[in-house]
Amino acid sequence: MPLTTTGELVDRATAKRSAVASFNIITLEHIEAVVTGAESVNTPVVLQVSENAVTYRHGRLLPLARAAVAAAEQAAVPVALHLDHVQSDTLLRQAADAGFGSVMYDAARLPYADNLAATRAAVDWAHAQGLWVEAELGEIGGKAGRPALDAHAPGARTDPDQARAFVADSGVDALAVAIGTTHAMTTRTATLDHALLKRLAATLDVPLVLHGSSGLPDDELAAAVTGGIAKVNVGTALNLAMTGAIREFLTAHPEAADSRGYLTAGREAMSRTVAAIIRTLTTP
Repeated sequence: MPLTTTGELVDRATAKRSAVASFNIITLEHIEAVVTGAESVNTPVVLQVSENAVTYRHGRLLPLARAAVAAAEQAAVPVALHLDHVQSDTLLRQAADAGFGSVMYDAARLPYADNLAATRAAVDWAHAQGLWVEAELGEIGGKAGRPALDAHAPGARTDPDQARAFVADSGVDALAVAIGTTHAMTTRTATLDHALLKRLAATLDVPLVLHGSSGLPDDELAAAVTGGIAKVNVGTALNLAMTGAIREFLTAHPEAADSRGYLTAGREAMSRTVAAIIRTLTTP
């Protein structure tokens, strides 16, 4: 079906008091797994391409983006394409022509005033192109190239009053908030500050986004949606599923030489993970 947009899916999820699952993709197998998993539970989904993934693909956005667009157009459920954690203005300006309907502009590493100024400039440009814009306030941590951060450290979490001013002054369409998660967690042991989430949801009039969601157990994910999260980003959980399945396949078949065997196992494992996470986010 035709490519949809993240904003449309978030609006639809908000009306249903659920959340959109947004999965980071790196390979064609990731794309196929996310679409197949979403189709298996008949639920819309967002395919996310991060700046790190573009770097991995030799700095070229279009090959992966065009594969994602093609998969979305043939999917049996609505699929949106989102450019994630963009720090490069050069990359940002490729988004619209590559088929993306939304971007997450990431200046959260900067001091507040600089973050606001950079985000405002990005929003002005993106809105002129018809792009929906997400930003981040607070320190979620765990991204490559940033100092290690304790998600529970003083000052790490998003302040509701500062967030209200940031949203008003930047013009962003959604805000990723720091409420206790960390990017790239390989264990599901994180806990959220639900009281803070409640305050943020009551203070802000834009959708709230949760990053670092791979580190949360199912009950915490479900509680995040109940508390007001409208978009949930997942990346590491897919990589864990894929790598674990490939490792298991090659251990059982040490003679294997055809990559299709172990990549099939990895793709199917990711697809099951996608379906399970979507069910967690959309089941009342």
